Amino acid sequence: MSALPLQGIKILDLTRVLAGPLSAQMLGDLGAEVIKIERPGGGDDARAFGPPYLKDPEGKANNNNSFYLCANRNKKSVTVNIASPEGQDIIRELAKSCDVMMENYKVGDLKRYRLDYESIKAINPGIIYCSVTGFGQTGPYAPRAGYDAILQAMGGLMSVTGHIDGEPGEGPMKVGPSIVDYMTGMNTSIGILSALFHRKANGGEGQHVDVCLFDTVIASLSHWLQIYLVNGVTPPRRGTWGNGGMPAGVFRCTDGELMLVVGNDGQFARTCAVLGAPELATDARFLKNNDRVVHGKEIMAIFAGLFLKKPVAYWLDELEKAGVPSGPINNFEQVFSDPHVQSRGMRVKVEHPFEPELSLIRNAITFSGTPVKEYRAPPLLGEHTKEVLATIGYDDARVEALKAQKIV
Repeated sequence: MSALPLQGIKILDLTRVLAGPLSAQMLGDLGAEVIKIERPGGGDDARAFGPPYLKDPEGKANNNNSFYLCANRNKKSVTVNIASPEGQDIIRELAKSCDVMMENYKVGDLKRYRLDYESIKAINPGIIYCSVTGFGQTGPYAPRAGYDAILQAMGGLMSVTGHIDGEPGEGPMKVGPSIVDYMTGMNTSIGILSALFHRKANGGEGQHVDVCLFDTVIASLSHWLQIYLVNGVTPPRRGTWGNGGMPAGVFRCTDGELMLVVGNDGQFARTCAVLGAPELATDARFLKNNDRVVHGKEIMAIFAGLFLKKPVAYWLDELEKAGVPSGPINNFEQVFSDPHVQSRGMRVKVEHPFEPELSLIRNAITFSGTPVKEYRAPPLLGEHTKEVLATIGYDDARVEALKAQKIV
């Protein structure tokens, strides 16, 4: 079996909360050595984002909560107070041997510590230095802090998410999970990997990679935003309705709901047959997909009445036989009970000091030749401080002295 794709790559990770840590975790999954820098005492801000926390074997309060656990596996935790001169020296010394340095501080914050790109580049010209922020390194909003929900609002995502106008509960709505953070983490990984490839192909040249949540959420709006760029009209909120093939949306059945997406005219004809109304496929209002978009309210209302006649399982089975995409509305328990999810191994077990078989979500990428098989538990705060500092010449006595001064 080949080595993991990023084996031999060393990453110094000064990111906190979610977008940056998710990216560093992805890179760690792929074989990079990731050294996570945390504040002595408190650690990554994510550790204080509330319950649930793992249960300490001795019943003590701890900072290993689900928010932190989701984004920090396959890393080494080193505590360093970067506000102290000695702490800054440690970061610079570590950076000398790293391929990548990641940070998500406010623009300009690290310059006062001489930990900005230009300062690090001076001691390691080949380094890939990646800054992850809310609004990027330039522009009038650059100094602002940014969180996922704020960027969902400012970037336009919330304006097209939510119940259809005129329905109960209408108005802008946030997507449940921190989806902009996750997408930013993916863009961060792509940016770092591209810069690493460029460096290898161009004689060791490093660079500064600028990734932000605002750019990410705008780019993610894709065809919805392209509608506005074509005709100057913002698409209306569509609730659970699809935004391509029609009809598409959530339909209530006798015992629950299902999601249906009719992607083309052939699927529409087969769906009409399944629903016992084949004549709809030749109705002039619904002949082509563009017709069904124009007459969306009509066809959706007709389908809603037909789906109410039988239970979810019946419709899903018949639609599957007809080759029409549909699926149940699963809660998380149902997701992990799904035989396909189980066959894909989306839940992985790792050994954690507090939990012998801690469940995590596996990396979503599958390789034929370099599979991701090793998942190490998210580290305890400062778990690897002595180990990592020993690589830059700090013996146990010096580390203990720094701990007494709260520098590490």
